[in-house]
Amino acid sequence: MMQLFYASTSAYVRKVMVCAQVLGLADAIAWLDSAAHPVERDERIAAFNPLAKVPALRTHHGLCLYDSRVICEYLNTLSQGTLFPATGDARWQSLTRQALGDGLIDAALLARYEFSARPEEKQWQNWADAQLKKVTAALAEIERQVSQFSQQPDDIGLIAIGCALGYLDFRFATLNWRDSYPLTAAWFARFDAHPAMAATRPHV
Repeated sequence: MMQLFYASTSAYVRKVMVCAQVLGLADAIAWLDSAAHPVERDERIAAFNPLAKVPALRTHHGLCLYDSRVICEYLNTLSQGTLFPATGDARWQSLTRQALGDGLIDAALLARYEFSARPEEKQWQNWADAQLKKVTAALAEIERQVSQFSQQPDDIGLIAIGCALGYLDFRFATLNWRDSYPLTAAWFARFDAHPAMAATRPHV
């Protein structure tokens, strides 16, 4: 059985969990709880990933894989899935959308860490504001593209974007992003209702 260190609050872990659900592999993974933190290192995770970050997977054969991009592609290959288009423009579009979703998560995480992980005297509001500007730029690009999106989690780029939007709901509810991006809001309402998304929503 595969083993995966995870955290229920991580949008990157949620990407892996959604892929595992869609690909029918969730029951083939032992989900190992962890205490991932940007400052307080969890050495249990480091046994799989020297960076001590989740998600971190050990395969059936003992190979350790990280991060979410690598793990998702491994699961897709293992199950002969179609979440990653094989060739052509469709592949590059999917991978770029994954980068957009991951970049949105990155920026949101950095903004959150500025106030949740740093001592008050070291916090920098301009840094957090700059990260949130990246969030709004990513949302604007999603709004521009969203009419082309499938309503199913059948593509790694859309899964990444869906998990990013779910993270904003979880950690940045006060942004009220739906007010400014109505097309994205309508798409996400349908996308997030899929069983694989509903089963993996973040919780404390």
